[in-house]
Amino acid sequence: MEVIHSIRPLLAVLVSILGAFLILASNKRPNLREFWSIAAGVIKLLIVASMVPVIFAGNTIEYTLFDTLLPGLPIKFRVDAFGLLFASTASLLWIFTSIYSIGYMRSHKEHAQTRYFACFAVALSSVMGIAFSANLLTMYLFYEVLSFVTYPLVSHAETPEALAGAKKYIVYLLGTSKTFFLAAMVLTYIVAGTLDFSSKGVFSATAEPTILVIIFILFLAGIAKAAIMPFHNWLPAAMVAPTPVSALLHAVAVVKAGVFSILRIIFFVFGIEMLRSLNIATVATYVVSFTIITASIIALTKDNLKARLAYSTISQLSYIILGALLLSPSGMVGGIIHIANHAFSKITLFFCAGSIYVAAHKTNVSQLSGIGKKMPWTMAAFFIASLSMIGIPPVAGFVSKWYLAVGSIEAGNYIILIVLLSSTVLNAAYFLPITYKAFFEEPQEDPHHPHEAIKEIPLMVIPLVLTAIGSVIIGLYPDYFIALAKEVIK
Repeated sequence: MEVIHSIRPLLAVLVSILGAFLILASNKRPNLREFWSIAAGVIKLLIVASMVPVIFAGNTIEYTLFDTLLPGLPIKFRVDAFGLLFASTASLLWIFTSIYSIGYMRSHKEHAQTRYFACFAVALSSVMGIAFSANLLTMYLFYEVLSFVTYPLVSHAETPEALAGAKKYIVYLLGTSKTFFLAAMVLTYIVAGTLDFSSKGVFSATAEPTILVIIFILFLAGIAKAAIMPFHNWLPAAMVAPTPVSALLHAVAVVKAGVFSILRIIFFVFGIEMLRSLNIATVATYVVSFTIITASIIALTKDNLKARLAYSTISQLSYIILGALLLSPSGMVGGIIHIANHAFSKITLFFCAGSIYVAAHKTNVSQLSGIGKKMPWTMAAFFIASLSMIGIPPVAGFVSKWYLAVGSIEAGNYIILIVLLSSTVLNAAYFLPITYKAFFEEPQEDPHHPHEAIKEIPLMVIPLVLTAIGSVIIGLYPDYFIALAKEVIK
């Protein structure tokens, strides 16, 4: 394996920061402002794509930004297979989300659109920083920046409800990271003498097991963006944000940054062999299994569509962590690829929720009777993404669940297999009735928003159809993400 020194990881981070400045400078010219948002996304994707051949050749790319910020603790980037998987997903979906956001913000006549697009751009820079971090310090800094820059997005409406939801959002994320994540990082440095990621882990075989277990628990508690119960309440509270922001939170940036960070710690701070020797992974699988089942049950009780999707996200995120913690080859592959598979499907679902809200002013599942006849593209895309969440072929989620199920058998953990099967039934129970109501029930008349007046908005429908198609394509041709996942665990 060759280490190639290149500025490209830094460019992937900087391009959307530059885009944010151009967006701010174009405040009074909406068309130009939104052009910069899409252009920055396209350039970011091209930069990320340019690194794919290097990584598939078995090499890594490194770039040191600051070598003397702290003694022996550089701000440094490294592109490997795992970071590339996350960055590929985020950079591609940002383009779709930007296009969707234009349709949403204009159709809904939202205020502060310049601030919205600028914060959106900086959030994606933070995601690239997390994806390409070479050590815990770099990852931690970008993790914190992501929390701060998404706060204005969550509080965008500036209503008392929005401000309360944003307050809970920032208190949860910063409170846990400052209390637990930072402590875990300091202890890691004391015990291991380094914060650099390593494919074999950073701890020596002579390290005190009790201290290592404490560090692992602190990391799990400190990365609240992964929404493991009981550190999950910020996520439903953040649903006060505009729907494109919800899509950003659930698919492209925040929660994926959380589970990515936890998997980075599992594979590159502790290492597979160390976790096997500690036996802490088995206990942790039952913690995330509790999250999977409990969040699914709560989702069943929610009539508000975004709230139902929020609890679905809490459940689905724990699939990713569960797969990694199984420590079996198929389980780990299933967890890693679900980062991308869930992203395409969940962003589609939130896009659909936003499309319904803008076109029909409906927010609850109980209001969706007959809407499929007026919004066929939106509800067809919703159905496809639902199938992925349930795990039905040939959509992307099936590939994830297949690997997770096989991985639980490889690990000899049949309780986890039962959890996966039970959660699949629960997924079907809270998703399929939505499609049934949309296409097979008679519409309910609303004197304020007549059913006849409902029309789909092309600039919102096109991205959600494309991401739904993307879920099918990944389900049929998952080789790219599987190859990257296998490179991570080899």
